[in-house]
Amino acid sequence: MALTLHPIPTGNFKLDGGAMFGVVPKSIWQRTNPADENNLCSWAMRCLLVESGDRLVLIDNGIGDKQDAKFFSHYYLHGDDTLEKSLHKAGFGFSDITDVFLTHLHFDHCGGSVRYGKDGSSLETVFPNARYWSNQDHWSWATEPNPREKASFIKENILPIQESGQLEFLSAGQEQFLPDFDVIYADGHTDKMMLPVLQYKGRTLCFTADLLPSVGHLPLPYVMGYDTRPLLTLQEKEHFLKKAADEQWVLFFEHDVQNECCTVKHTDKGVRVDQVFPLSAL
Repeated sequence: MALTLHPIPTGNFKLDGGAMFGVVPKSIWQRTNPADENNLCSWAMRCLLVESGDRLVLIDNGIGDKQDAKFFSHYYLHGDDTLEKSLHKAGFGFSDITDVFLTHLHFDHCGGSVRYGKDGSSLETVFPNARYWSNQDHWSWATEPNPREKASFIKENILPIQESGQLEFLSAGQEQFLPDFDVIYADGHTDKMMLPVLQYKGRTLCFTADLLPSVGHLPLPYVMGYDTRPLLTLQEKEHFLKKAADEQWVLFFEHDVQNECCTVKHTDKGVRVDQVFPLSAL
């Protein structure tokens, strides 16, 4: 059965440009991602809704709204989009979601999983009828975090999913989630991040998550300072981009504030952007 896809923008936030581009000098990365006076660049939190038969799968869900003002003051949330508004625009509500597929458990990807209940103090899952999908290796990585990533794995975003009984794990190495919905694992950014690869309108589309945050990250050395294993990310990007160029994949960006999708091509400088376009152009 053919998939139907809906981009789900959940708002934008800001992160330090130097952290987002690692060893690449600002004089170079600011050409594609201009920074403000505080060296911060704007980034999207663009999720993806997948209709597959009787399944309605939400891939990631943004930063959420339950953290305190001090937390949000670091990230300068902006834009008019929210998770709820975007789902409603697509014709759905929280209770319609059957599956929440979490690429990984950093706060800007899974914060919308959990909210405070009506009493204002207890935590509850946002999607009451959904199964939440991770994998055992990444779940262990997130719930027993290393000091480098500890601030990105927020227990309020993660533990209530398990406590609700809604948590499910993909089997070790499982490469298909649903028909026309496969999974690539990547370990450079964080352990066992999952990238959905979808068959859509005769094309292969990959939700790039944090392997490729934006068009500006296509050159191989452009690796985030947040990555736990940057040399491994470089290798994973090289393999991924070669395949994407060879097979004319569509790349769907979670964090690129300007560009929703692109294709890539081989050049004498390596794999580079070919065309950029919205998902609706397919």
